[in-house]
Amino acid sequence: FTENPASPPVSQESYTVPEPTVVDPCPAGVGNGQCQPDKTPTEPESFTVGQEMKITDSVEGEGLLESSMRLKPHEAQSYRKKTLWVCWISIVVTLILAVAAFTVSFMRHSASAFGFAFDATLDVMSSFIVLWRYSNAAAVHSAHREYIACVILGIVFVLSSLCILGKSIHNLATRMPPEVDDFLYSVSIVSGFTCAVLAVAKFMLGRVLTSRALITDGFNSLVGAIMGFSILMSAEVFKQHPDVWFLDGTIGVLIGLIILAYGAKLLKDMVPRVRQTRNYERFE
Repeated sequence: FTENPASPPVSQESYTVPEPTVVDPCPAGVGNGQCQPDKTPTEPESFTVGQEMKITDSVEGEGLLESSMRLKPHEAQSYRKKTLWVCWISIVVTLILAVAAFTVSFMRHSASAFGFAFDATLDVMSSFIVLWRYSNAAAVHSAHREYIACVILGIVFVLSSLCILGKSIHNLATRMPPEVDDFLYSVSIVSGFTCAVLAVAKFMLGRVLTSRALITDGFNSLVGAIMGFSILMSAEVFKQHPDVWFLDGTIGVLIGLIILAYGAKLLKDMVPRVRQTRNYERFE
């Protein structure tokens, strides 16, 4: 066989094979040959104020209080039992003080003593309402039950304030001065300190349980403490300056207005919430 001269000779071209590129997994500037770990969060991020508000709104929208997100079940039950104890102590103590203050009011014609007696009676009623609120262990975080208790407290506050205002205005209109004696002093001192201690305990428990009803009960005890000391102050002022006879009735009017405003605010805030959460009540 002869080689065909028409066909071109096969030439072999040399191709350069590129060197493999080694990619450094560690970025430049990292020392000791160690790579930085991937930025994958392993710990929960802290919530902002806006996020906390959204969580609180969503929890309340499901019929639960904010305390359900903070407290473990055994912690919530422990605070519930403490609340029941404080309420029972408050009922016994303020009932005794209410009887003593009513006695002082009718014997000594003291409008502030009458106001304190009515406030002590209101404290007894509000403590009973809080007892009902926490009587069911399963409903410790129930928003619906909480709002119902607040509405009842608001109604009681409004009615009691009207009675206090009526008595105080009557004493001012008839220019009836209070009579001062040792019995009045002793009742005012004991009631002032006792109600102050009860108010602190209720405020602390109400803050932990995020309970507006318990905080309202504490506010009522605080008002009782102020009124107890106001009896002492007005009696001392009248003893030194008989022409300032109207101080006792004026204090009664101020206390009545404060209770009226608080009760009205409570009703305004809580009545819509009762309607919003009535479909979520599932603890009874």
